[in-house]
Amino acid sequence: MKKYICISLIFIFSLLLSACSLEKDVTNLYKEETPLEAEIIIPASFSANTQETIKAVLTQGGKKVENADYVHFEIWKQDGSLKYSMEQAEEEVNGTYTLRKNFDSDGLYYIKVHASNDGSIIMPQKQFIVGKLSESELKFLQKGIQKQEESHEHHH
Repeated sequence: MKKYICISLIFIFSLLLSACSLEKDVTNLYKEETPLEAEIIIPASFSANTQETIKAVLTQGGKKVENADYVHFEIWKQDGSLKYSMEQAEEEVNGTYTLRKNFDSDGLYYIKVHASNDGSIIMPQKQFIVGKLSESELKFLQKGIQKQEESHEHHH
């Protein structure tokens, strides 16, 4: 008797699960997001108290992004002693967005690009050096390099 009840339950669950199956064209009902990508272009060297131009080239689906929803640049110093307010980038031609900035002091800096277009939001970050680094900044970079080297080891 238990055997027939078990077989009946399996049959009923199979019917219920088959009723919940997806239609073949259900994927066409959902919007596929094309990820936004950004390449941050910084000058080979920065000098303190000199206006420099930082660029971000936005692409989406292999095409340059004109008229993005927004593109903001956020810049701060590694030691936390300096943080510039987030600034809107100027749009140039061919998906290129720029920010002209005058840095007050030497050091290790980071830039983060906040960009959005067609529902895709990205925030890539890049490190750069203005002028010369202090001893503490050099030690910080050396620790980072050591961590990267350690992370490449194979674990068994």
